[in-house]
Amino acid sequence: MKKRFHQIELFIKYPYEVQTECLEKLLGEAKNTEYGIKYNFAHITNYQQYKNMVPIVHYEDIQPLINRCMQGEQNIFWNEEISFFAKSSGTTGHKSKYIPVSKSALENCHYKGGKDMLTLYCMNNEDTQLFTGKNLALGGSLKINDLRNDDSQSYAGDLSAIIMQNLPSWAEFYRAPKIDVALLDNWDEKLTQLYATCANQNIVSLSGVPSWMLVLCNYILQQSGKNTITELWPNVEVFFNGGINFAPYQTQFNQLFPNGNMHYYQLYSASEGFFGIQDTNHYHDMLLMLDYGIFYEFATIDANGNLTDTVVMLDGVMLNVCYALIITTNAGLWRYMLGDTIMFTSITPHKFKIVGRTKHFINAFGEELMVHNADEALKQTCQQLATIISNYTAAPLLMSNANKACHQWLIEFETPPNNLAEFTQLLDDNLKGQNSDYEAKRSNDILLQLPTVTAVSQGTFYRWLQQHNKLGGQYKVPRLSNSREFYNQILSCDSRID
Repeated sequence: MKKRFHQIELFIKYPYEVQTECLEKLLGEAKNTEYGIKYNFAHITNYQQYKNMVPIVHYEDIQPLINRCMQGEQNIFWNEEISFFAKSSGTTGHKSKYIPVSKSALENCHYKGGKDMLTLYCMNNEDTQLFTGKNLALGGSLKINDLRNDDSQSYAGDLSAIIMQNLPSWAEFYRAPKIDVALLDNWDEKLTQLYATCANQNIVSLSGVPSWMLVLCNYILQQSGKNTITELWPNVEVFFNGGINFAPYQTQFNQLFPNGNMHYYQLYSASEGFFGIQDTNHYHDMLLMLDYGIFYEFATIDANGNLTDTVVMLDGVMLNVCYALIITTNAGLWRYMLGDTIMFTSITPHKFKIVGRTKHFINAFGEELMVHNADEALKQTCQQLATIISNYTAAPLLMSNANKACHQWLIEFETPPNNLAEFTQLLDDNLKGQNSDYEAKRSNDILLQLPTVTAVSQGTFYRWLQQHNKLGGQYKVPRLSNSREFYNQILSCDSRID
């Protein structure tokens, strides 16, 4: 770990050189692939040429190539055989995306990220007992993909499941539950088996998406009769989490682990790659990992979430600017538009926080309300009123003859406020404090009225996920949207509505 920490210090010291070398290596590896020949990779010698000659793409642009690869064709966009595809539906798409996962991506990106997660945590906590017990990893399912035309097989499933399926033996020794339980497709059965197989083990760490880990922990409390998770697993010391912002769930986890010794480490791992790791105990921004075989570009976006003409590599980024992330990877994604937006909190070293999705915001009236604004405002409001929320979503109500324009929120409370009107007013005030554009549009109620908050019954968001086949450790609820589609769907799942 100390040797690897020295390597991390090197890419922190020489970030641009490491990234330039990464791009050169990726182009060289793929120059004889179908994609590399089409865009003349062999004759690209610098970033500016790469930027001019290779287009930025979305998933839909390359889906036909991925479909061909899933059916057995190789050397299309990467020079290694690809037999694993990470199934990712994100939060907006109704159809699944299948992201290619190469051997290089598994070994030099995803596994390396997992080892670096442990390295950075252990360097900050030298008295850790992390290797005296097991990590409970809450992942997804893996199924055989039946699209191949030959006798060989390819596999499609959640990235977490692909990683578990291919873990080296030393990592498998420290992981719980057993692989057959970890890869169960039926969520309710998985909960039952997780408790049955893990309740009596020495669990020392957890990893997964916060919302789904809460579901698991609450189920465990219900089955065990314990009041806190630390009564069952007294040696748990860290929760490695990612997928969604942890801040809205902090209070609930504090109740589950009340001894005050719990650490929370945020990760940025997606189907497309492993990008960032929290590198200190107390600050929840993340270090951008630069030597995983991923070349990064950053594009500014306009008020509607569309790319502007400003696209830069690492040496051109600035603090506190919202960037859409564009990646080139060692699994054959070339200038791929990831869909996430980040903001740098430090340039030396390059640290960042996730601020939302390119299409996840409300900007119906020029307010440009982003997910990180909503998360922080809700966190402040809950702290001020001793309230706890489980889930939320919000959408605009447009002006009409019957309605004045406002934002409408659906919130599922774990601990509801004594006065919903007071909660609404305080949320509005905190949103104003987080976002000056929102504050301006709310001025004197001229354009935007006070938002409305509807408290839905417990289990509403779970029922929505269930209806849309999104139960499991990797699925996420859409937080903000300019469309009312998700709002109306989730509201219809409230058990109090006939």
